[in-house]
Amino acid sequence: MKRILLTLMVVVAGLSTIAPDISAQTDNRNQGVARRQKMMDDWHKDMAEFRARSAEDRQLEKLADSLASVQARAALRNQDFVLEADNVQFRNGSTVFVNSTTNFISVKGNRAVVQISPSNFASGPNGVGGVTVEGMISDKEIRTDSKGRTTFSMNVMGIGINAQVEIYMFPGSNRATATVYPNFNSNTVWLDGTIVPYENSNVFEGDSL
Repeated sequence: MKRILLTLMVVVAGLSTIAPDISAQTDNRNQGVARRQKMMDDWHKDMAEFRARSAEDRQLEKLADSLASVQARAALRNQDFVLEADNVQFRNGSTVFVNSTTNFISVKGNRAVVQISPSNFASGPNGVGGVTVEGMISDKEIRTDSKGRTTFSMNVMGIGINAQVEIYMFPGSNRATATVYPNFNSNTVWLDGTIVPYENSNVFEGDSL
């Protein structure tokens, strides 16, 4: 009988030693699960905030483009605008990325200026790497089709220029493409860029021919 009691006491003592270890392991597992769940919750929260910010940024960009488009069309109608070009394409197919401050078509009232300055190294006749010509506007026409695409056309005649100019503006934006058709040769030039009101432009006009 004494031997049986002694054996039971040993078993109980062993269980009391093991029980805290099992409890500690269970607590550690629960804490690990809680940490992982918190990390997932934080990740989902961050992604939701990122998507919300992205949607807000896209909405702001859309509003900015819409405002720029309205301003550009008003400037076209008022003959008070500048097309600031960021690339120029020549008749041989070559395209040059250019400085928009020195490559532009400007219209102020009945005066128009066409400046092409593709070189950043040579001064050119205008002193800023190219050619500047100016003239008076005639036969101006502006039209908008059913899809919101606007075309502004005019003839420009002066000492150094006798050309037809067509400016095509895309809907919902102030991006535009212009084609300059000289009347005395076939050296057609295309300019791509943005249209801004004349007073908002930062172009630098060189010496005209």
